[in-house]
Amino acid sequence: MPQSKSKKLSVIILNYNSGHYLSDCLQSLYQSKLPPTSWEIIVADNASTDNSFENLKNIKNKKVATHLLQNGANLGFSKGNNAALKHTNGQLILFLNPDTLVPPDTLRKILAFMEKSPQIAAATCRVVLAKTGKLQPECHRGFPTPWRALCHFGGLDRLFPTSPLFSGYFQGQLPKDKTHLIEACVGAFLLLRREAGDKISWWDEDYYWYGEDLDLCYRLAQNNLPLYFYPHCQITHYQGISSGIKSQSKGHTQANLQTKLRSSRASTEAMKTFYRKHYQNRYPHLLTAFVFLAINSLQTLRLIRARLSS
Repeated sequence: MPQSKSKKLSVIILNYNSGHYLSDCLQSLYQSKLPPTSWEIIVADNASTDNSFENLKNIKNKKVATHLLQNGANLGFSKGNNAALKHTNGQLILFLNPDTLVPPDTLRKILAFMEKSPQIAAATCRVVLAKTGKLQPECHRGFPTPWRALCHFGGLDRLFPTSPLFSGYFQGQLPKDKTHLIEACVGAFLLLRREAGDKISWWDEDYYWYGEDLDLCYRLAQNNLPLYFYPHCQITHYQGISSGIKSQSKGHTQANLQTKLRSSRASTEAMKTFYRKHYQNRYPHLLTAFVFLAINSLQTLRLIRARLSS
């Protein structure tokens, strides 16, 4: 890793078949109000088969340092981001999805927040879904204990959206208009201090696709590294452009059936991996068997939906 951390911020965008959304994301970043020499952008490509990465070479920008990296293979989310980290010079690292749009003031505001709060290890902003204009629930969530998962998938958190007992999956009891500590957020916009990331060894490469952001946040909490929700700036997220399995991506994604099936399996396999790593030794064997039965059932349902959507 480079020895001189001369930039305030490094933005890492990991791309896989994101179509025009990648270039739109980059163009939105170039409108940022941050001083151009204080930050950099690293775009790493996981062997896309569309023209999303190639099209970036036609974008003219002479202000913000932008580095284009080709991984040569689809390394997955964790390994792809870890590889890109080796090319960064920032004191703060922002992991940003390619299917996002970043307003001009967002980076300036959240960096100012981090500078005023040196005790905070990581932060996220309001992540607004492009299709609905509403807050993406995953940007403000709790850890998925068996009870919380039961309440979420059983619909209790929708019946009691602000109950501390039933709404823990997305921490519905906490206000969405105030800055506060949260347990976890989505990797679409995740800002970390370099020293915090170094302490937890960044992304766990046991996760290929999905679950890695939740795992990273869990390890932050285990190491007493606070993660904050900062609602005074936001991004727009199209969600699921690469995977094709999110309802928000319907009509926009170019993902084929093979990609949809792979991402459907990955999303539930990540649940199993997280449970084995962090919960299996905390709960009775009978409960663990029930949890894995429920996850397998969910995987079957998601595979059926993926086939029907194609």
